[in-house]
Amino acid sequence: MSTRPIPSEPAADHRSPFAVLVSVTLLTGVGAGLGGMSLALLLHWIQHVAFGYSLEHVISNESFLSGVSGAAPERRVLVMVVCGLVAGLGWWALYRYGRPLVSIKKAVKSEDPRMPVVSTVIHAVLQIVTVALGSPLGREVAPREIGSVWAGWLSHRAGLTVAESRIMVACGAGAGLAAVYNVPLGGAVFVLEVLLGTFGWAALVPALATSSIAAVVAWIGLGDEHQYSVPQLLLSTPLVVWSALCGPIFGLAAWGFTQLTTRARAHAPKDWRLPVLALINFAIIGVLAIEFPQLLGNGKGPAGLSFNSELTIGLAAVLLVLKVAITAGSLRAGAEGGLLTPGLANGALLAIVLGGIWNMIWPGTSSGAFAIVGAGAFLAASMQMPLTAVVLILEFTRVSHDFLVPILLAVAGSVSTFKLLATVWAARNVPAAASAKPAGAVMARSAGEG
Repeated sequence: MSTRPIPSEPAADHRSPFAVLVSVTLLTGVGAGLGGMSLALLLHWIQHVAFGYSLEHVISNESFLSGVSGAAPERRVLVMVVCGLVAGLGWWALYRYGRPLVSIKKAVKSEDPRMPVVSTVIHAVLQIVTVALGSPLGREVAPREIGSVWAGWLSHRAGLTVAESRIMVACGAGAGLAAVYNVPLGGAVFVLEVLLGTFGWAALVPALATSSIAAVVAWIGLGDEHQYSVPQLLLSTPLVVWSALCGPIFGLAAWGFTQLTTRARAHAPKDWRLPVLALINFAIIGVLAIEFPQLLGNGKGPAGLSFNSELTIGLAAVLLVLKVAITAGSLRAGAEGGLLTPGLANGALLAIVLGGIWNMIWPGTSSGAFAIVGAGAFLAASMQMPLTAVVLILEFTRVSHDFLVPILLAVAGSVSTFKLLATVWAARNVPAAASAKPAGAVMARSAGEG
């Protein structure tokens, strides 16, 4: 008599969908925190080795600027030449042999939110290494990408729906930002305002949870520190009036900066020209750094000097022009990185100039107060994220909440002006845009990645 076993039915999945979502949320926060912490520690270690300064205070706010300033001029040039080689050969090889990159914004809108793991990790590490060596671009995109690629992989393995996976990929990006800068609320607001465009409960809860978890996890290696140590600043009537009047100027400057960097990215090479242009670009930056060591790095040094009222009007003006030029030049050469800290520094430097002129008319305000307001206004417009910019400024500097009044006034003026200019520019260039769709598509993608 045959005793063949009766085929058993597939085991039912008794996992609770809510429990799975909670688990993915927790693991996304932990993974993004570890990833952001690791990238930050890697950046600090490379800076220490490259410029030869003590590692004991490597995470202090001004350690990089102090280390660069103390390094021999020829060492600055040599390190920047190395930076050009790493950037040029690294990204050329990635584009030549790696899988096509997927930006976070594109992943969040995709039916399959996953990002290519190996290519994305290499892309992130290249950004960290080059910024550590002195690239003027920002480091914030790298931890966001690591957080997103981790969240996408987790969501796929856990079997989340497409809608849930999109939210988690966005939350991974915000958590990475929160970890590397210790800005839990800023990371969450970035997810809601910039990536998802909604403050609904389904997005709000995981965004707050993942960013908070990531920030706490990153304390293990980075400590509970804020980015800028700012002295006690006083709110004054001249500052409030200046903020209302100069807000549109920051919007105009941010619009010009965005146009410049978008075009630079759109025309960046990915072939054999990339290593050549990158080497030339970063060698030039190294030569400039002989006289102006403040130019090296993502702009944290100049921003910190501005917030602490340590820059003259003349030096701030020179650094502003050179920072804009080398940032656009690096993007045009094919280097990658964010524009958050560069935008913050540009706004602070411009505010030193405008505030210095204003003090001649109506004295009584410290240049650091002008810088904080200007940094927020420029960042809000250039990155098109007013709420996130305001929160980031408060978390970066821990400035008094009284400063919300001038910051919000300046942000309102800058963002309104930026939107007006963008609308007018788009209306005038509709025919040209229609006949050049590929270029427009590249510009839109680049803006999303930056």
